[in-house]
Amino acid sequence: MKSLLWFGAVGGSAAAVHFAVVWLLVGSWQWPALAANVMGFLLAFGVSFVGHHRLTFAAQQADGRQALPRFFGVALLGFACNELLYALLLACGVEYRLALVVVLLAVAAMTWWLGRHWAFRRRREGAS
Repeated sequence: MKSLLWFGAVGGSAAAVHFAVVWLLVGSWQWPALAANVMGFLLAFGVSFVGHHRLTFAAQQADGRQALPRFFGVALLGFACNELLYALLLACGVEYRLALVVVLLAVAAMTWWLGRHWAFRRRREGAS
């Protein structure tokens, strides 16, 4: 239960960074929403990795050098789902901020499961 609470807090923080970057780039600098979404993802990734490694999945004691590329893979998969769903919702006329909230929530469950069961899984002794 504690890891789910941390997942929510870290994910919420990363999502807030992601959302704020997209909102700023689209609203103030007139970037295309999909391009702004890439920048939001990249900045939120750092928040997400550090928080999940040190807080959410800390009990699993994963080696950061092993977890970083794995979690980046999880994040890229999540982002691919994010971008495809975001593009679909935008094409359907959903307002960009509402669409982004829906997408970020939809990808969160997949990210938690893969983070817990693969990306931050502790390497067993003697395993390579």
